[in-house]
Amino acid sequence: MNARLILIAALLASAPAAAQADPAPAEIPAETPAETQAVDLDMARARGIWAVEAFLRGDSAAFWAASTPDLQAALGSAAALEETRKAAMAQFGAEAEILSEEIEEREGYGLYTRLARWTESAAPLESLAAVDSEARIAGFVIRARPIPAPSPHLAYETKARLRLPFEGAWFVYWGGREIEANYHAANPQQRFAMDVMIRKDGLSHAGDPAVLENYHCWNQPILAPADGVAARAVDGFPDLPIGEMDPQNPAGNHVVIDFGNGEYGFLAHLRRGSLTVETGDPILAGQEIGRCGNSGNTSEPHLHIHLQTSVWLDQGHGLPMPFVDYLADGAFVARGEPQKGQTIRPAE
Repeated sequence: MNARLILIAALLASAPAAAQADPAPAEIPAETPAETQAVDLDMARARGIWAVEAFLRGDSAAFWAASTPDLQAALGSAAALEETRKAAMAQFGAEAEILSEEIEEREGYGLYTRLARWTESAAPLESLAAVDSEARIAGFVIRARPIPAPSPHLAYETKARLRLPFEGAWFVYWGGREIEANYHAANPQQRFAMDVMIRKDGLSHAGDPAVLENYHCWNQPILAPADGVAARAVDGFPDLPIGEMDPQNPAGNHVVIDFGNGEYGFLAHLRRGSLTVETGDPILAGQEIGRCGNSGNTSEPHLHIHLQTSVWLDQGHGLPMPFVDYLADGAFVARGEPQKGQTIRPAE
């Protein structure tokens, strides 16, 4: 359910992300600088390659010196980084063949991704390095590439007629059926989930990114997507400071709506004290159920929404979540599943 997650040099073993209660994305650092400078992608690609190869050859001191203070704090020390590197080499062997390389811009950072075969790993591994505008390494991880969770509902026709759960224009940070567009796809219950936020001038906030109130979607009304009954309404979890997350309570403050026909909608990370419904209340489409917050396992204010077959987050299967009558990048969609990178809003 994280919109973003700081990358740390860590060994993510062969356990699939789908086994986690809330699979974590490989993403850009959690804190975007208040005054983001455009990153040179050619520089970021070269620096990303350097970071991966410095890690592989054991040049931990140079890697440490080239890292941002936030990444250094996450790593602990150059010695701890070297121990992580040795553990990775012991488990996976050595990089044997590069299969693909990519570079993309993510909110002021260049994200270099490299997929390669390793001598002791049956599956390819991906190395990711986030580079800031000053050519510093802001994040790094080597992991097994997640795969979409098997689903018996890929062709399911959702019965509930869902409207977008907000007014105005929101940005789809994660959305779609493929891992590249939606890390939730690795989780059986969140197979078709979506994370949305409001972006202006390419950023989700204005001013100091440490201030929750500076996020454009903070405290925005969250609306019921369809008629139903509040199967669960959970409040009382704090809105966490940026950089702190609560993996023990991944949904944070949230409402689960029973739409009937075994379809349950989860709307998560709501602001503490903002819920307007209680368990058992009837709910009408378009009714405000709470406000956007930063509770639970979230790295910044945003709305997480998904549909599944159980009222419990870790049970059942995810269901497709098509919305009706909305605009995606200005084009009318009568019924569809929003995709990563789109700006969506209800049709007037």
